[in-house]
Amino acid sequence: MTTTTRRGTRSAAVALLAGLALAVAGCSSPPPEEPQEPPAPVTQGPTIAPDKAPAPVPVVPPTWPLTGVAGEPVVRPSLAVKIENTAVARPQTGLDQADVVWETIVEFDVSRFIAVFHSQVPAEVGPIRSVRPMDPVILAPMHGLLAFSGGQPGILDLVAASGVQMISHDAGAPGMYRTKDRAAPHNVYGTPATFWSLADADHQAAPGEQFTFARSADRATAVAAGTPASTLAFRLSPASSPTWTWDAGSGVWLRAEGGTPATARSGARLSAVNVVSITAEHPNTGFGAQGGAPVPTYTLVGSGDGVVATGGKVVPVRWQKDSDNAPMRLFTMDGKPADLAPGNTWVELVPAGSGSLTLS
Repeated sequence: MTTTTRRGTRSAAVALLAGLALAVAGCSSPPPEEPQEPPAPVTQGPTIAPDKAPAPVPVVPPTWPLTGVAGEPVVRPSLAVKIENTAVARPQTGLDQADVVWETIVEFDVSRFIAVFHSQVPAEVGPIRSVRPMDPVILAPMHGLLAFSGGQPGILDLVAASGVQMISHDAGAPGMYRTKDRAAPHNVYGTPATFWSLADADHQAAPGEQFTFARSADRATAVAAGTPASTLAFRLSPASSPTWTWDAGSGVWLRAEGGTPATARSGARLSAVNVVSITAEHPNTGFGAQGGAPVPTYTLVGSGDGVVATGGKVVPVRWQKDSDNAPMRLFTMDGKPADLAPGNTWVELVPAGSGSLTLS
């Protein structure tokens, strides 16, 4: 019995030790960790100090208002001069220095020029002739000077009402004289410097821009979007058929009277960077010329068709003039401004129905 008791005691002790070992092992093992969510990402942008300085104002170089040519315009009014264009009047003096020349048809189908000067001062201009009813409508937007020789009382009233300052040979204006190398009435000439010195207090300002200009020739509307043309053949009347031919070497249109090259008295060829064709109604007025011939005018307040020729290319345009005092504006067929190239411009006023322009 004693042996049996010892074996039981030893077995119990072994079991106890085994249980203690398991208990110790269980106590020494760390508890399982619970899964943790990953931390949210943190994005930090660069620190930028705010720029409180205003955006720089673009520097636009000044240009002459009637040509769009870069320069420092002189503060003086525009000077328009009525210049004859019959065979006995050619070659004329000073036309090659005009910023803009408007060619109109007057009575007897004769062509007459309105030459407008601003950026250049020719020593002499002429032959100077009389005013016509379309002159004030063309010149009112510039509010400048108009030098002329003669005019009917009713037409003179229209010019006076337009706001331009009249410098009249018949009224004894200084700076006009008759030359001995031509017969009257084709021999009245004048000195532009003297005409400018006569400007009164209300006619000192420079003219506003009459047409819109691109900053460079390659950006002009006709150059950028037009079709090539080498010749502009106008038929303004049975007595007037000027032609303009593109000269790529000089980059200008060269003028001819019919088939005869047109030159100034200095020998310079008459040329234009831009030639603008304006088609407008050409009605007769109540004024009469010699023998009762009707004096015509142009209907220029409104809109109509036209063509702009620049850089050996042409583009159709619509012209628009909202009032006598508003400048004429040119637009492409999609309504955008038709910009001219910097340089001088000749405007050909084509009588609707009887005049024409042929391109080739």
